[in-house]
Amino acid sequence: METIQVAEINVKVTFKAIKNIHLSVHPPNGNVTLSAPPRYDLDTLRLYVISRLDWVREKIVKFQQQERVPARNYINNETHYFFGQRFKLFLKETKGKQTIEKKIDSLIMHVRIASDRNKRAVIMDNWHRKELKIITKEFVQKWEPKLNVKVIDFGVKKMKTKWGTCNTKEGRIWLNLELAKMPKHCIEYIVVHEMVHLLERSHNKRFVALLDHHMPGWQMLKDELNSLPLSCELNQLSEDVTLEYK
Repeated sequence: METIQVAEINVKVTFKAIKNIHLSVHPPNGNVTLSAPPRYDLDTLRLYVISRLDWVREKIVKFQQQERVPARNYINNETHYFFGQRFKLFLKETKGKQTIEKKIDSLIMHVRIASDRNKRAVIMDNWHRKELKIITKEFVQKWEPKLNVKVIDFGVKKMKTKWGTCNTKEGRIWLNLELAKMPKHCIEYIVVHEMVHLLERSHNKRFVALLDHHMPGWQMLKDELNSLPLSCELNQLSEDVTLEYK
């Protein structure tokens, strides 16, 4: 790995067997990386970063100013988010199934009285995962005929730097568990984003054109999602641009 300096910014450079140059700014502190085909020299890559310097600085500031939600303790009267809405959490002792019950403006956690924070976190995660899978299935079924693709399988897991991923060979998409806290229309955008990868693997012009055609206004949804308060455990999706090979 090489490092080049552009103005006050250090850029870590990795050479890979890829077609395009990828410039990325990573949360939470705005670290900058660049991946490039081996045929490019460092001077050429430095000029490319210079051409994107205003964009890089903008994204660094954005990440450094991102609002963070402190770690939750899963106690009475604590605020929690579900599908973009705020709820108050209340604990209720149970000897039966430990789960979450959603009311109009509150979440009731049925839990063993001796449970600790980690156990309560697992209960919340399991409920979020279940609910996120339900709505994801609805979105997948809605968009499969629109996009003329088939999602073989989908899952939910914790991810530090991505809202979702797509395995194009296996037809499988994964969603970040943190999405269960976000508005439904933002979740739908991520589902569609990953499904479009079944048509185009890269974030190139064709990929953008497909999103523009099937989901006009997707950029506003992306901006909304990336402006919402984040868990302190989540780094957020990195911002990147691609220089297509000519």
